[in-house]
Amino acid sequence: LIICERWNRRVVRWSRRSGTTQGEILIDNISCWGLAMDKQRYLYVSDVEKHEVRRYQLGEKNGTPVAGGNGQGDGLNQLNVPTFLFVDRQQNVYVSDNNNHRVMKWNKGAKEGIVVAGGEGEGN
Repeated sequence: LIICERWNRRVVRWSRRSGTTQGEILIDNISCWGLAMDKQRYLYVSDVEKHEVRRYQLGEKNGTPVAGGNGQGDGLNQLNVPTFLFVDRQQNVYVSDNNNHRVMKWNKGAKEGIVVAGGEGEGN
């Protein structure tokens, strides 16, 4: 079980088989919100303070930006409080871009995303 502990600023893995009462810290110093894992076992984590999504191999501490990472904003290469994530079979990342009121799709390797829903301001 992998848990995003936002207020403790870390991502932790808990194993039923380990028999321990503490989780293993996979990533620390991150304001994480959402987690997803693809079929190749890459872990995707949204960071609401850095306004980006990073992809990690298990055991890796730094990760690679796959969405956002260009500061807070509303440009197609930016996010503003990314929260929930989904990763499809082609490793495209869908991100709820909370403060921009939109859902963005970032194709694998893309430098900017595509608005797939919203983006016209707050709904009612």
